[in-house]
Amino acid sequence: MSEKGAFDTDVLTLTRFVLEEGRKAQGTGELTNLINSICTAVKAISTAVRKAGIANLYGIAGSTNVTGDQVKKLDILSNDLVINMIKSSFSSCVLVSEEDERAIIVEPDKRGKYIVCFDPLDGSSNIDCLASIGTIFAIYKKTTEDEPCEKDALQPGRNLVAAGYALYGSATMMVLSTGQGVDCFMLDPAIGEFILVDRDVKIKKKGKIYSLNEGYAKHFYPDVTEYLQKKKFPEDGSAPYGSRYVGSMVADVHRTLVYGGIFLYPANVTSPKGKLRLLYECNPMAFIIEQAGGMATTGTMNVLDIQPTNIHERVPVVLGSPDDVQEYLSICKKHKK
Repeated sequence: MSEKGAFDTDVLTLTRFVLEEGRKAQGTGELTNLINSICTAVKAISTAVRKAGIANLYGIAGSTNVTGDQVKKLDILSNDLVINMIKSSFSSCVLVSEEDERAIIVEPDKRGKYIVCFDPLDGSSNIDCLASIGTIFAIYKKTTEDEPCEKDALQPGRNLVAAGYALYGSATMMVLSTGQGVDCFMLDPAIGEFILVDRDVKIKKKGKIYSLNEGYAKHFYPDVTEYLQKKKFPEDGSAPYGSRYVGSMVADVHRTLVYGGIFLYPANVTSPKGKLRLLYECNPMAFIIEQAGGMATTGTMNVLDIQPTNIHERVPVVLGSPDDVQEYLSICKKHKK
């Protein structure tokens, strides 16, 4: 805070932060425009989430999205908001949403050079019980000169220009990385701006929490079962790990980032390819965790190295503190022999 009292007259907003980063990188300002437009959508979604009960936005809208989840009204609203805001920034050419079966090709007069993959409302099954939900996004640059098409979005996570997520929890937070570390911004409803609260966040080397849906234990592969056994009944006499699982990827990954530990959504007998989607769930989260000094793996390779073949492709994912992920990988290796 400034010396003149409780009101900061030189506040570092997300917009200002991104502008400064862009100036350092001698950019064109197009990425700043794009991130700003996503911020506007997130602010609107945050308001809608807070008013959901009053505005009658709860409940199932009567259709199912492409990945089989029943679509809630808030999902549809959020999807429309993100699409419309991004298009209006004149900075994107291809949009991939969890809610739309095919990629959206932006109209020629509104096109820019970026590709955005997003999950407009992650964890939407938690809406009706008021648990935390979020928005996830990943930004790539178009690599070819020809007409934009769905194939432009099929890039490995290593090509990411920026990624982030918004968490609609006890407050609304935006976590962002443009490849220069991870920064956290809190929405100040009084001025309607995201304010920088944590700069260059680093994940703990090792945590004390594991996070996965143990309801699927019957279907786990032996490596996951063995890893969990070690966390619950440590052979070296150390304290067992705590277990936390919200069932909303944004909430579970954010807790892992802040407190350390490991988040797992591994492949199992009934979902041999995993369940979470690569382009708009696993890649952005893996990017953020790696930028914070953590690791993200499928069990056989780094998530960010996967070459996608389908915009809604699913992959197994294990991410978090480097020592915890490394321990999981050593068990995987043992079982692969």
